Amino acid sequence: MARKIVVTGASKGIGRVAADALAASGWEVIGVARSAPDSFPGAFITADLGDEVATAALATELTARGDVLGIVNNAGAARTEHFGAIEPADFMGLLAFNLRPALQLTQALLPGMQAAQFGRIVNVTSLVTLGLPLRTSYAASKAALESLTRTIAIEQAPHGITANAVAPGPTETELFRQNNPVGSAGEARYLSQVPMNRIGTPAEIAAAIAFFASDAAAFVTGQTLFVDGGASLGRN
Repeated sequence: MARKIVVTGASKGIGRVAADALAASGWEVIGVARSAPDSFPGAFITADLGDEVATAALATELTARGDVLGIVNNAGAARTEHFGAIEPADFMGLLAFNLRPALQLTQALLPGMQAAQFGRIVNVTSLVTLGLPLRTSYAASKAALESLTRTIAIEQAPHGITANAVAPGPTETELFRQNNPVGSAGEARYLSQVPMNRIGTPAEIAAAIAFFASDAAAFVTGQTLFVDGGASLGRN
């Protein structure tokens, strides 16, 4: 029986391409998003991860399938905002959306991974954790996810479970292009921060996700890999 891996936010963008990469490397992929794509390399479950009760029901369904030994926590939302104008409720709401589903789903799958003495947890974070204007809530949530990654890694290492994070830089997704059309000032601002002077592709992010999920990465845990064309250089 093939090992199963869950990918959240799998209907488009990085999540959809990661599903292809994981399926190609031998995983049986289970995608999760609010709506299903036209095609998908595995099973697909529609669920609203913004709803705590719906997420709990999804967690129960996933554990009942058995042999779900991996998860890619990719679903998330971003927002442009000035620090001085953020309402506390909005701040906490975005943190909850970007963190709670990863907590609920990963917790639910841990017992099965522990029993198998094998597990792969990959959290998709962001370059913005190193600091970027107008990204207070988003950056805080992704930084928290990176911290959570390290805690999981050190606690679960004795069980053969690894936890790592992939932090993309600007990536050629539908959402990125919606907010930053070709030739726009937004695109120019992002390109000015990337030494390679181009936007990354979902396939390049997916390759890092697939590596962390592979047997080849069995001795790598608690790490955050920036896939950003060098944008993180000199910013640590």
